[in-house]
Amino acid sequence: MLKPVLLFGYGNLSRGDDALGPLVLEYIERHCDLDQIEILSDFQLQIEHALDLESRRLVLFVDASVAAVEVFDFKLLEPARDKSYTTHAMSPAAVLEVYQSIKKQAPPPCFLLSIKGDKFELGEGLSVDAEKNLAEACSFAERLLTNLDVDFWLKEIKHSGCQRQEDLHC
Repeated sequence: MLKPVLLFGYGNLSRGDDALGPLVLEYIERHCDLDQIEILSDFQLQIEHALDLESRRLVLFVDASVAAVEVFDFKLLEPARDKSYTTHAMSPAAVLEVYQSIKKQAPPPCFLLSIKGDKFELGEGLSVDAEKNLAEACSFAERLLTNLDVDFWLKEIKHSGCQRQEDLHC
């Protein structure tokens, strides 16, 4: 049976801070009730992942980011056909655009938790800063996932000052 909430972490555990997304998933698996939450992990987003959004009430994408200004950014996503649309590694917004295109309906409410990282070399472990950022992001994600109401998640964005994907940071 399909669970109403999808937690999708992506990144490479072998590339330093790129492991942040999958590491949040590992934390959530150990600390949260997963009755309503499906966990999905991959190295990168691809066109096929659009189908994973089907029949969901909420979706949380989690990834490492060199662009994050704060410890982590939390944003509401909207479908967008961006430069990643035709590449092997898509952005979450492009995945939403594919979903909307093939299903002929709006995607479920989707959010992006981007965790600040700065070292992505192959064979490296997490940087000291990324370890600290991971702890804060895990706590934030746990708080979100204990309240599976879209209005609560939207308030978390507004509380941070971010309302749309185009905002620079939360």
